[in-house]
Amino acid sequence: MGAETFLEVILAILLPPVEFWIDLVLTILGYIPGIIYAIYVLVV
Repeated sequence: MGAETFLEVILAILLPPVEFWIDLVLTILGYIPGIIYAIYVLVV
């Protein structure tokens, strides 16, 4: 297991929760920005 593979595993573990926290913060700051971001994540 090389350094690149190890980094990819770490990113795979950390990145999905980052999207969740971005969506949560946007929803707390305003309902509409959170919904727009959630739709963006689903479409892309």
